[in-house]
Amino acid sequence: MKRHIIAEEEYAAVKEVAKHNKLKRVEKRLQVILLRYEGKKDDEIGEKLGYTRQHVSQLCAEFKKVGVAEYARHKYGGNNRSMTIEEEREILDTFAAKAANGEIITIRSIKAAFDKRIGKDTGRGYIYMLLARHKWRRVMPRGQHPRKASEVEIEASKKLTSNTRT
Repeated sequence: MKRHIIAEEEYAAVKEVAKHNKLKRVEKRLQVILLRYEGKKDDEIGEKLGYTRQHVSQLCAEFKKVGVAEYARHKYGGNNRSMTIEEEREILDTFAAKAANGEIITIRSIKAAFDKRIGKDTGRGYIYMLLARHKWRRVMPRGQHPRKASEVEIEASKKLTSNTRT
């Protein structure tokens, strides 16, 4: 008994979807079904497409289970954000108001607010990317250079002229 037999109607539907597909990953998945219909074995399909025999079998089983439309859907997105842009902006606006009042805003406080809103711990990298996404760049000027010499050293290093030798 053959396990995953592809019917004529399924083959025609996959052929039609393959014509309009522009995604490389989806094309390769569709190719598995087309080759299976042509009578190729899992080992042959896997060797030709760079999959293992087990993966080819899993792809065929998935195709039979979910159908052509879901099988050919591109499932790999890139937006893994926890909030929408508007929700992020809403939280950052509260910090902008605090900054306008003269309060000092730190990454820790922003991270704490986001963690509380999301309900889980986020990484600092997420917060830095969020600030970059919203074009936040708050640079605080420092009062003096961190390795500034003391006043005594500054006075000692000044050149002595005839006027100052008294």
